[in-house]
Amino acid sequence: MKYMSTRDNWQESESREVIRLGMVPEGGLFVPSKFPAISLEELKTGLSYKDCAYKIMNKYLTDYDDYELKDIITRSYGSNFTSPDIAPLYKYDDITGFLELWHGPTAAFKDMALQCMPRLLIHALHPFKESVKVMILVATSGDTGKAALEGFKNMGGTRIITFYPEEGVSIIQKQQMVTTNGMNTRAVGVKGNFDDCQTAVKKSFQDKNLRAKAKQKGYIFSSANSINWGRLVPQIAYYFWAYLQMANSRIIRIGDQVNICVPTGNFGNILASYYAYKMGLPVRRFICASNKNNILTDFINTGDYNVKRTFHTTVSPSMDILISSNLERLIFDLLEQDGKRVCDYYDRLKQEQSFTMDPRPINVMQKLFYGGYAGEEDTFNMIADVFNKKGYMLDTHTAVGFYVLKNYREITKDMTPALLTATANPYKFPAAVYYALTKEKVLDDFKALKLLTQKTGIPVPRSLLDIETRDVTNRDVINIEDIRTYIEQNL
Repeated sequence: MKYMSTRDNWQESESREVIRLGMVPEGGLFVPSKFPAISLEELKTGLSYKDCAYKIMNKYLTDYDDYELKDIITRSYGSNFTSPDIAPLYKYDDITGFLELWHGPTAAFKDMALQCMPRLLIHALHPFKESVKVMILVATSGDTGKAALEGFKNMGGTRIITFYPEEGVSIIQKQQMVTTNGMNTRAVGVKGNFDDCQTAVKKSFQDKNLRAKAKQKGYIFSSANSINWGRLVPQIAYYFWAYLQMANSRIIRIGDQVNICVPTGNFGNILASYYAYKMGLPVRRFICASNKNNILTDFINTGDYNVKRTFHTTVSPSMDILISSNLERLIFDLLEQDGKRVCDYYDRLKQEQSFTMDPRPINVMQKLFYGGYAGEEDTFNMIADVFNKKGYMLDTHTAVGFYVLKNYREITKDMTPALLTATANPYKFPAAVYYALTKEKVLDDFKALKLLTQKTGIPVPRSLLDIETRDVTNRDVINIEDIRTYIEQNL
C-alpha cells in the first residue's frame, strides 16, 4: 500500500514512512492511494476485537509483516482495557447502538488508537534504531493529550510533549495530563485555545530550521494527533467491529445499511468511519455532530468553511475546535485526489480565513453527510433524558451526538438503524454531568466526581480513582508564541 500527500507535494511512501513522519513535512496529510476492499464474508460475527483489527489494519500496513502486526495488536488491546470486548456495544433500543470506546487506560476513545499507534511508530523506526530518536509533538483539546502521554510513557527512543489550552480543558482532563509521571513525557499548558496550539505545532513540523536542529541532536519529529496515519488506521477497525456487534445485538442483519453518528471536532473519528465505508461497510449516511463551535455543521450544509467566528468554550471541550485538520483528507477525496485544488483551498484559508468548495463536491458530500449541532442546554437535557429513561450515563460529547441523531431522525424521518460512538466516560466531565442530572452547580470537579457516583451508583473507572491526590509533575505554562522555543529547548 502506497500513500500520497493531500497537496501533491511529496513522493508516494509506504506506511512505515508516513507513520514515522506524522504529517507531510512540506504541509499536507498522508492518505492511502487507494482503499482496499473487504467483504463482510471476511468478517465473522464471532471474531474477537483483535482479530477484527488485524483483518482491517493488515490491508493498509502492508510493509509490516504478519507476526509483527499481530504482536502490536495483541499488546495494544489486553488487560489495559476494562472490558474483554475492548469496545462493547450498548443496545439503547431496537434501532440504536452506542459503541463504548472509553474502556481504555484514560477513559476516552483516543485510547483505541493511542495504545496501538506508539508501537506502530517504534516498529516504523527499526531501520533507524541505532541513530534516531523521535520527539512526539501533540496539540490536544483534552483527551488526546493524556492518551498520547500514556501510550508513549517510558517508551525507549521517544520523547513526547503535549500542549493543551490552559483554560480550555476540563479539570479532570488537566489533572490526568499534569500528573503523568513518565521519564520521557511533558505536558505543557498554553495561554490560548486548541486551534492556537494545533497551528503552532503544525508550524513546528514545517519549520526547516527547527527540523535541522532536531536532526543535529539525533531527533526526528512525529505526531500522535490524528494527522498521523498511525492514529487513523486503528480507528477504521472499530467501525467494522461495531457493525458486527450491531448484528450480534439484532439491531441489523449482516448486509443492512446503517447510519453512523459521531460527535467530532477535529474530524478524525468520523473520517475513519468514512474510510470504512470506502472499504465496503454498508453506510447510508454519516451524521456529523458538533457543539456550539458548529463550523463543521455550516460547512456540510453550505460548502463554506469560515473560521472568522466566535470561539466558544463549552461543556464538551474536546470539540471546541474551529480548524478541523482531518477535513482536508475528506476534501481531497471529494475532489478526486486533486492536490493542487486542495492547496488552493488551504492557501485561501490561510490568507482569508475561509474558502468555499466547488458545487460538485458539495453535492457529493451532502448526499452522504448530515451536519447538526447541540447547544449547552440541549446537551444537559439529553444526559438527563437518557439517564431517567435507561439509567445509562452519557458524557457531554456523546450527548451532543445523540441529540443530533435524534434531531436528524425527526427532520428526515430516516429511521435507518444507527451507530453512535460514545467517546468518553462521563466521569471525565463530572461537574457538567452532575449538573445535567440535578441542576446543582458544583465548581469542584473532584467533589462532583464523588457526588455523581453517589447519585447514580455507577462506579468510577479505575483510571480516575484517586486522581485528585496524585502528584503534579508537569507545571509548565507558556505563551502560544513560545511553543517553538520550548520544543527547541527540550531537544
